[in-house]
Amino acid sequence: MSAGRAELAQFLRSRRARVHPEDVGLPDGGRRRTPGLRREEVARLADVGVSWYTWLEQGRDIHVSEPLLERLSRALRLTPTERAHLFELAHGRPAARPVMSPAAISDTLRRILEGYPFPAVVSTRRWDVLAWNDAAAILYGDLASMSAEERNGLWALFMNPDRRARMPGWDADVRRAVAGFRRDAARAADRSEFDALVTALSAVSPEFARIWDEHDVVELSEGLKVIIHPGIGPIEFEHVTLSHHEPDGHELRISLYSPRPGESMERARQVFPRATR
Repeated sequence: MSAGRAELAQFLRSRRARVHPEDVGLPDGGRRRTPGLRREEVARLADVGVSWYTWLEQGRDIHVSEPLLERLSRALRLTPTERAHLFELAHGRPAARPVMSPAAISDTLRRILEGYPFPAVVSTRRWDVLAWNDAAAILYGDLASMSAEERNGLWALFMNPDRRARMPGWDADVRRAVAGFRRDAARAADRSEFDALVTALSAVSPEFARIWDEHDVVELSEGLKVIIHPGIGPIEFEHVTLSHHEPDGHELRISLYSPRPGESMERARQVFPRATR
């Protein structure tokens, strides 16, 4: 028995012992020798054979599919963190996380977002914008008045005339953005939401469709972007995009912008009231 399979077996037994029959709608069935569910009960809840599940708890080297792991996660009432741990033990890699995220972010993340003096945006892996700070609204306009589709980062680059007019390097910027979006889409276990956005945007933007068909890919973890503020002029921003896992297990993107030292920083201090010298 490999160390990984032994750890998987121990983890399954420990999670099974933690679940009471009444937690999953099963009768108690009288006194039990050990706490928690019986193996046959887990097998029934997960729609797998009792022998197969027994072998898994014994640490045997048997194939475990992702759909089966999902059913085991539900049967054992695993938390998002426990679910990810189960996938890592079984497959040596993290579980696929949901693409779409809830409309709200955690209070902790929101406070951090609001405390950042320069533009900051929180979005899903599909670039659907969920939250932003006041500085981002100053830079990009009234995001709250836009629909969810209009706020999507990729959609706005091609379909928001004001956004386009504020980006003197638009041609190069959108090519990098499309290449980065393709890379993000390739990482998704379920691409359906990504594909739906690509189809919708291709139908209304020949420019996007042409660039998408070039099949370029790039990592967008950091970069440099110039954005024109109507009253101040161009501001050069360095930006990074960080990955963040919310307490509920959803994976989000946090994009932070910081003016480059010098003239851009001086201009930014005139625009963003929370920026300090």
